[in-house]
Amino acid sequence: MSTRASSKVLRELKSERLELRVAPSARAVIEQATAISGLSAGDLAYQGAQRVLEDHDRMVLRGQDREVFLKALSRPPPPTSRLVAALRRHSALED
Repeated sequence: MSTRASSKVLRELKSERLELRVAPSARAVIEQATAISGLSAGDLAYQGAQRVLEDHDRMVLRGQDREVFLKALSRPPPPTSRLVAALRRHSALED
């Protein structure tokens, strides 16, 4: 199946409508982005929403943050007395 044919198969019928009120400056930015990208405003909004969701689902740690995270995973601190007590209360609720 060619790329063109496969994109037609995956294309979903656009049957929903979304209306937005935006500031004139936001409209100008959106119109400029659609002109540059060749995407419709709806497709541009969809791609932006997808990117937001992907960023939300993915955590990227760099430098010292990464080192602290990996250290915590490899050598976790011992549980505190409050954590142990909470686990005991939780276990008692399940019984």
